[in-house]
Amino acid sequence: MSAQGEPAVAVRGLRKVFGTTTAVAGLDLDVPVGSFFGLVGPNGAGKTTTLRMITGLLRPDTGQVRVLGVDAWADPVTVRRLIGVLPEDLQLFDRLTGRQLLTYTGLLRGMSADTVAERGDELLGVLGLADAADVFVVDYSHGMRKKVALAAALLHAPRLLFLDEPFESIDPVSARTLRAVLDRHRGAGGTIVCSSHVMEIVERICDHVAVVSGGRLVASGPLDEVCAGRPLEEAFVALVGAGEVPGTSLGWLGSSPG
Repeated sequence: MSAQGEPAVAVRGLRKVFGTTTAVAGLDLDVPVGSFFGLVGPNGAGKTTTLRMITGLLRPDTGQVRVLGVDAWADPVTVRRLIGVLPEDLQLFDRLTGRQLLTYTGLLRGMSADTVAERGDELLGVLGLADAADVFVVDYSHGMRKKVALAAALLHAPRLLFLDEPFESIDPVSARTLRAVLDRHRGAGGTIVCSSHVMEIVERICDHVAVVSGGRLVASGPLDEVCAGRPLEEAFVALVGAGEVPGTSLGWLGSSPG
């Protein structure tokens, strides 16, 4: 149980090196309890690596992670009871049906069969998967796979939810459903950490944001403070130091006589 006033997530000196590449370079980060926290950065900025280390999927080289007051690497079992994770690369047991996947997930977590069945049916209904509950996951669309993976992450009622690119490659209807469920989770007192490189989505749904570049934190705080009166995309470009697209190159584009 976290101490009063302690962040939902407290990261100190987090570092990860792969060969000669430093993916995360001494990152410090605080996620307030009850926030919808956006983690943004260019491709290769270290967002996914950071989330994997926070959630116990990847061991850091150095640094400390505390999740709701619990040391994530000293007591990983307790942390995994407190969190739900929707990874970017959905590795699902796709030869199970949606209902079977939730049943398997719940029983692995030590939940009672009755609770798993009740919550599973409710989640499938809310996420628009009731008609596909007995269809094999291998036959689900990408959006349906995202939704059933979110259901699996929510099944045990976690206090903290981690989402890595949750809205990537899904249709607007599925995205709207996901946002509605996430709003319910947060409204019930949960905390959400969402990684994305789509600034419009982060600006629409998040109240706090952290910008990372080159494995380092370049800005963090309430969305309004980080944006400083600008759209998030403009603030992001200014913070990561992206240059202008050259106007004199590629002049041949559109010149084909055919």
